[in-house]
Amino acid sequence: MLPTILDLSSLRAAYQSGLTPLDAIEEVIARRAASKDPATFITPVPDEELRAAAKALMTRAPEANSLPLWGVPFAVKDNIDAAGLPTTAACPAYEYRPEADSTVVARLKAAGAIIIGKTNLDQFATGLNGTRSPYGAPRSVFDAAYISGGSSSGSSVTVASGLAAFALGTDTAGSGRVPAAFNNLVGIKPTPGLLPNTGAVPACKSVDCITIFAATVGDGVAIRKVAEGFDAADPFSRRAKPATLPVSRLRIGVLTDAEREFFGDKEVEALYDQAIERAKALGATIVPFDYAPFREAAALLYDGPWVAERLAAVEDFLATNAADFDPTVRGIIEGAKGKTAVEAFNGRYRLEELRRKTEAEWEKADVLLLPTAPTTYTVADMLANPVVLNGRLGRYTNFVNLLDCAAIAVPAGFGKDGLPGGVTVIAPAFTDDALAPLADALHRAASSGMGIDRQAAIPEASRVVPGDDGFIEIAVVGAHLTGMPLNHELAGAGGRLVKTCRTSGDYRLFVLPNTTPPKPGLLREPGHKGQGLEVEVWALPADAFGRFVQKIPAPLGIGKLTLEDGSSVSGFVCEAHAVKGAEEITALGGWRNYISAKLAS
Repeated sequence: MLPTILDLSSLRAAYQSGLTPLDAIEEVIARRAASKDPATFITPVPDEELRAAAKALMTRAPEANSLPLWGVPFAVKDNIDAAGLPTTAACPAYEYRPEADSTVVARLKAAGAIIIGKTNLDQFATGLNGTRSPYGAPRSVFDAAYISGGSSSGSSVTVASGLAAFALGTDTAGSGRVPAAFNNLVGIKPTPGLLPNTGAVPACKSVDCITIFAATVGDGVAIRKVAEGFDAADPFSRRAKPATLPVSRLRIGVLTDAEREFFGDKEVEALYDQAIERAKALGATIVPFDYAPFREAAALLYDGPWVAERLAAVEDFLATNAADFDPTVRGIIEGAKGKTAVEAFNGRYRLEELRRKTEAEWEKADVLLLPTAPTTYTVADMLANPVVLNGRLGRYTNFVNLLDCAAIAVPAGFGKDGLPGGVTVIAPAFTDDALAPLADALHRAASSGMGIDRQAAIPEASRVVPGDDGFIEIAVVGAHLTGMPLNHELAGAGGRLVKTCRTSGDYRLFVLPNTTPPKPGLLREPGHKGQGLEVEVWALPADAFGRFVQKIPAPLGIGKLTLEDGSSVSGFVCEAHAVKGAEEITALGGWRNYISAKLAS
């Protein structure tokens, strides 16, 4: 007997105990027949073809779990090609029959996964709500009056209702994350280009991402690793350059009061606050940041010239088949006809200006924690006001691909109304693996189950364990502080500011004579009862740390410093002989205060 939600761990355990892929497919067929949401699929794979696929897998790879995704049923958003099944992009007149699988689908099938059907979506992936389809509107698995989220609507419902172990979506503005939030799922939104888009109908080709809906973060990451990899056939495909995040003392950026907007939804706001508290309990440092430049970048996706990319994707078809478009989708795409090349360049310039502004915020935080969607709506409300309400759903998602970020959406619990909410962790490009431990920990701490099964325990086998991030912390006290002459030696080597704090009280600070630029000397004197001295703790990649320490001139060196909270960290110390007769500045509390006083005199 399979569990309600088909996570990888449970499937593998069942297969190891004697269940066959054919048995699993028979269960999927039965569940699909019993489904109460007729809008989930556009093209389900016929029952006999599913059985044939399971038998073919068992012939090709007879040993249980002998392939990474052996016998795992999955669904595919119907703007991604799967050989033998039509691709419609939720527009019947657009239908074509691909001769080959998309690159991602081919990789998943080679790994043993079995496709069960093509799923519904907002037409041409234009929308975040799931109602813009002639095939109907898939509904929230928790309340059929409410939207499922889009554009990857059907894909999210297949996983959340237990029809598939995972599903592929796409994400331009948030379509791989918003449906995850509305259906108590994980949404893996990779760095743009990490998963090739070969064989996917473009929405905005320069920022589109293929995404993964899964029951757990561990499942989503495992599936992503099968699907990812450079593909020369996709001009936007990229070779991965994995980036790290701190394992400890992670700084998580959260919204300030001025940038909070939940459109009156107190339930979702409370869930966001609870997620912040969970992050704090996990040991993270919570840092308010200015969301304004990110919000302005988000607005460019629909209010700026990027909407012209949607026109570029379907321009020829629109010219001959305008009447076949959903009216709202058509209005959005036709709105691009007046865009000029000048506007396109100005939009790009504005994006780069905003990117520069966001750099200052990334100096404050390693990861951003945002609501996935600020609220949700009923299908009736959405149909009555489709553009304004849809726009609200993307408030915290639209910027992510434009600014080249990785993101993972996770459940954040349920409100008193019985509807789920979600949060998303976001970090710069290629931090996909580094984000996963935090996302997994937040999902587990939310105790929200998986998909429609709110009581399900997240399997221990899918836990994502933090690894060694390869960074070494070092405390600086003088010319390497932020804004000081030698800070570039840290920042330019890939260093990250972890925190500003003070030493314990038994340290004294002196001005070293004849140094250029001026430098202090820090000495520990047991028994000295001072107030501590200001230091910054930076984290450097291990190789950069070695090069940095090698260049430190005598009489300075690296030793262990004790901080005010009792912890210890490597940091700058000085040989005692070098400060004999030197000016003592301990009473000023730190080098920065000394420099300020000197400039003022």
